[in-house]
Amino acid sequence: MREVRNIAVDPGEDGVRLDRWFRRRWPHVSQIQIQKLARSGQIRVDGARAKPEQRLSAGEMVRVPPLPDAPKAGEKPGLDPRDIAYAKSLVIYEDEEVLVLNKPSGLAVQGGTKTTKHIDRLLSAWGEGLERPRLVHRLDRDTSGVLVLGKTPGAAAKLSGAFARRRAEKTYWALVLGNPKPSEGVMELHLAKKGVGDREMVVPADPKDPHADPAETEFVTVSRAAHRVAWMALRPHTGRTHQLRAHMLAMGHPILGDPKYKTDASAELSGKLKLQLHARRLTIPHPSRGVLILEAPISKELKEGFDRFGFDEHEADPEPFKSRKKR
Repeated sequence: MREVRNIAVDPGEDGVRLDRWFRRRWPHVSQIQIQKLARSGQIRVDGARAKPEQRLSAGEMVRVPPLPDAPKAGEKPGLDPRDIAYAKSLVIYEDEEVLVLNKPSGLAVQGGTKTTKHIDRLLSAWGEGLERPRLVHRLDRDTSGVLVLGKTPGAAAKLSGAFARRRAEKTYWALVLGNPKPSEGVMELHLAKKGVGDREMVVPADPKDPHADPAETEFVTVSRAAHRVAWMALRPHTGRTHQLRAHMLAMGHPILGDPKYKTDASAELSGKLKLQLHARRLTIPHPSRGVLILEAPISKELKEGFDRFGFDEHEADPEPFKSRKKR
């Protein structure tokens, strides 16, 4: 596409992220390219500069700059049968509007400069263009569990809206160092991205810091392994990057197996364990009917932690926060 175009946001796309709006129409354009176009001001919404993560509203006009041509038929390597079979093996639930996957630990949701294997690539197993499922939220690379996608633009917009309006109830399971006291409650602590050594981390911040965002996590202790480890149910009420990992570290009970948000004690106890964090359950309104209650079987990484510390996944109440709601 070699000319500038202005395209109106369809009512069914209300609430969708700008970068996802682009990828639906031009799936050959990479996330990196979209970010560069937005950063340089070539992509605009109603005449104003826009960020890739900005949510669009129906009726807004998106300025679309000249884009690279899509590869000709046969140029773009498709998924091989093994990749397609693997993608389909991750399905927990699927209907005409919704696709739900059990994302494995270690597999990124989206690609980047050095990331060629990711969920977004595997979505080609369902088709391209408007047939391609749309991401509506993310999980960290090393976090496993429930990942929801919309199979139509309208469904994706409604699912995204449910997350944005906090109508999606997420329950994570985590194994953490020690025993949090109190054993249940709500952690409210502002977070901000900071450079720490040679890496970027999310750290506690003063609420007056203009770069800080409010973050709130509800927590309940499910079980304990003496005083060494606690199995926690965590519910983020906000969706900040690395929120659960940063909050648990700030509480003094880092998640085991975390290579980034750790202490010497948690690193020693973790040994060779991978990140012990799993998106276990999600309750979310269906785009057109009722409510979906989705559960992901625990990953092999979390099972290794359960086996090591003597936890049985069947001990858990599927709704560990219900007793707190009655208070």
